[in-house]
Amino acid sequence: MDRLIRSPEEILALRPLRRVIGARLGTVWTVGPTDSVLAAARLMTEKDIGFLVVLDRGEMVGVVSERDCTRQVLLARRPPDATPVADIMVRKVITADLTQTFADCLRLMHQHGIRHLPVIDDGIPLAIVSIRDLLSEAVTHHARIIAQLERERMTFFTSTA
Repeated sequence: MDRLIRSPEEILALRPLRRVIGARLGTVWTVGPTDSVLAAARLMTEKDIGFLVVLDRGEMVGVVSERDCTRQVLLARRPPDATPVADIMVRKVITADLTQTFADCLRLMHQHGIRHLPVIDDGIPLAIVSIRDLLSEAVTHHARIIAQLERERMTFFTSTA
């Protein structure tokens, strides 16, 4: 038999991914595998993001991050304007779908040592959830719990006075 009352941690862990993503659903910045690393870096700078999905004819074939650009191009002294994204992209992409929860995403990120998780539906990227998104969700959740406890405490103290 399921307990009816859940702890704040359980509530957060079970939060649907759709709720975590919210209004960002449908916002995914992409590059093609033949685009240069310089073009990818410029897009990341323009959009103030650190992660892109690599699409080839509408199909996700990889992902690329600022870290990939820095480590595999700049530090390797490769020319960013002549290096295609395909040369540095991660091809085995770990993904999530909208049926998963906050805890599922956190677990996937931890298990695979990643910071970004493409959210897909039927092979189509719908959004990107980052470790920062999950941390922000946790901070907001706990701030709400603290505020609620403060209100309850004030109600208790004012009603007993």
